[in-house]
Order: sequence, then C-alpha cells, then structure tokens
Amino acid sequence: MAINKNHEFEELGGVKCAIVEKQVGAERAAFLEQLLSYNGYKVIIQPIAETKTPQPDIAEEAATPAVPLFTVGVTDVMFNPVNAIFGRLLRAPGGQVVTLAYWKQKEAVPKDETPYFENRFYS
Repeated sequence: MAINKNHEFEELGGVKCAIVEKQVGAERAAFLEQLLSYNGYKVIIQPIAETKTPQPDIAEEAATPAVPLFTVGVTDVMFNPVNAIFGRLLRAPGGQVVTLAYWKQKEAVPKDETPYFENRFYS
C-alpha cells in the first residue's frame, strides 16, 4: 500500500513492482522502458485490460478504435519517479541528467544548464 500517489507499487506479471506511470500509450511506454533500462532498472510493461462499457451505437464503436494502454513499472520497489527526476538520479542515453521536460518528452535532449524552476516548457 502506497503512502501517497508518488510511490505506488503493485504486482505486474507476477512480480512486485514500483509503478512508474499508468495508462500510457505504446510510444510513451517504449520511451520509459528505454530510459529506465539505460539507468539499470528492470522494466515491466503490462497492458491494461479493456473494460467493456455498453455502447449505444455499433457504428460509433467502429469509428473510434480502442488505443491500447499500458502500466509501466520497475522491479526496484524503492524507485520513485519524482525523487529520481528532482534528485538528479537518472541519466539520458547521451549522459546528461534527465530533466522534467525530458521526462515529459517536451525536449528531445535534456538541457540541464537551466534550472527546472526557470524552464518554461509547459507554458
């Protein structure tokens, strides 16, 4: 049981994992897997089972295909994404420190020269 929402863990594929992110697309899951594997973490990605909700119109269902979503976790249950980013514990494949903007995929390359509180990537 997690103390707060920043340090969740659950069982993925029969292995107890710290949850990195939930309900992410395939592209985001691949990015996180590559980044976390580079940093020495064993990553487990599990697809989220679709929940069937009653659809009033079958034609509408065919028009909007379901996008598969995934849960990304690491086997190190002590891993906390917030602490890892702001504690400067993660490195990008180029060797730079992972920034919040890089983690959120707002930047292609982490720019560690600018402090995160001065970076206006979200504006």
